[in-house]
Amino acid sequence: MAPNPTIKVGDQIPEGTFKYVPWTPELESNTVCGIPVTLDISKDWKGKKVVLFSVPGAFTPTCHVNHLPPYLQKYEEFKAKGVDIIAVVAANDPFVMSGWGRFQGVKDKILALSDSNAEWSSKLGLSIEALGGIRTARYAIILDDLVVEPGVEVTVSGAEAVLAKL
Repeated sequence: MAPNPTIKVGDQIPEGTFKYVPWTPELESNTVCGIPVTLDISKDWKGKKVVLFSVPGAFTPTCHVNHLPPYLQKYEEFKAKGVDIIAVVAANDPFVMSGWGRFQGVKDKILALSDSNAEWSSKLGLSIEALGGIRTARYAIILDDLVVEPGVEVTVSGAEAVLAKL
């Protein structure tokens, strides 16, 4: 099934929670897994400018090589444009997302969030059938105080395209 976005510019982002493993220096060790915590969009992103981008899966070829790395490489450019939080979301579990983030070296620069079974993305009409199940589609959303900012189409999710719209 192809994505059919139901969210648009000016909409308030729907409530939702994600599991993730927050970065700590202990995660430098391959023997430490960390403990997942819950991020509540309504509370944790209130009053903040957030760039949220989504990929179908951690460690998948395009996502791993071409999608996440430019966000990390351009981290300072995003910060210079007033972005408080950069987050990547996929349907993988929080431990896989944490492992992918550690492998990529994101540390505390990019939150690696788990959207289990693409439940939250499905609310936005942004899930797809791929990789043997329902996954998060490839999309990007810029939020300012929980409201979708103008300029970014949800189908344009690369770092360059998002930076150009900030």
